[in-house]
Amino acid sequence: MSLELRPKAECQFDQVSLGEVMLRLDPGEGRIRTTRSFKAWEGGGEYNTSRGLRKCFGYNTGVVTAFVDNEVGYLVEDFIMQGGVATDFIQWREDDGIGRNVRNGVNFTERGFGIRGAVGVPDRGNTAASQLKPGDVDWDHIFGELGVRWFHTGGIYAALGETTPDVVIEAVQSAQKYGTIVSYDLNYRPSLWKSIGGHARCQEVNREIAKYVDVMIGNEEDFTASLGFEVEGVDENISEIETGAFKRMIETAVAEFPNFKAAATTLRRVITATKNDWSAILWHDGEFYESRKYPELEILDRVGGGDSFASGVQFGFMEFNDPKKAVEYGAAHGAFASTTPGDTSMATRKEVEKQISGGGARVVR
Repeated sequence: MSLELRPKAECQFDQVSLGEVMLRLDPGEGRIRTTRSFKAWEGGGEYNTSRGLRKCFGYNTGVVTAFVDNEVGYLVEDFIMQGGVATDFIQWREDDGIGRNVRNGVNFTERGFGIRGAVGVPDRGNTAASQLKPGDVDWDHIFGELGVRWFHTGGIYAALGETTPDVVIEAVQSAQKYGTIVSYDLNYRPSLWKSIGGHARCQEVNREIAKYVDVMIGNEEDFTASLGFEVEGVDENISEIETGAFKRMIETAVAEFPNFKAAATTLRRVITATKNDWSAILWHDGEFYESRKYPELEILDRVGGGDSFASGVQFGFMEFNDPKKAVEYGAAHGAFASTTPGDTSMATRKEVEKQISGGGARVVR
């Protein structure tokens, strides 16, 4: 059984995401604590999927977010424009001159190398996107009048503010009303929940949102921390021989949330920060589908690899409505994105399809 997708002809957008887009400051090969210069990028777990679908796969996408009406906000908007993602749904908040009441989010991120893991230091308190509240976004216009085939959001955005869980619930309920597929990446971040109730609040929020999700994405820690599922034999460094335990976790989750039409995750074994075993698995309609394996994948920048996986899964369903192709496109896109700097994909569809078919890394002339 395939997903019931809205026809492309009746929708202005293939996909729209809801989330915060931050300015990423990257010290390159150096470290945050000693660098004298940063490379600037944009990034955000939910938005990254929209950019990947637009730049790699040529789909029409948009992002719902908010910025402060100042030069930093315009800089991030310019990055979004360069990525081809529609800015129609960006909301702007008045600059108070000092960031006392509202700010734009900044994320300092170093890539890591070898035994030195990647490090992220977000500075996103009191941001414009975190202050969105129910009623701020005209979801009936987006899903009903314009039409959207797929809506994506996630646990990072849900954790940002007092009102963001309600915004997510308002959005997913509206999407379902108009027949739009809803995907959600649990993306558990302990630091985001630490000061607002920890695990208990995280599970309360995510279990409510899960009732309205069609395609759930997350690794074993996400399902445990965000939804409260624990299965013996699942650990944080999952490898090939442990996929059976992860399958049991998915089956447990689907039994409690029968609205899940698909569930997917990347399977990573971290050898070093720059070398991971990489593959993916997807559940759909009672069957599991596994991608080809990318053993000892060499990583340049792992940030955004999971988001690129999510956008590849979305493309596979929207383009082919085929779960096997969805997991293959997701795994290949995520692997390829890990070979380039920044949060967002620099891959092309041809490059992704070359990897799916087993293509090598010989020079292209």
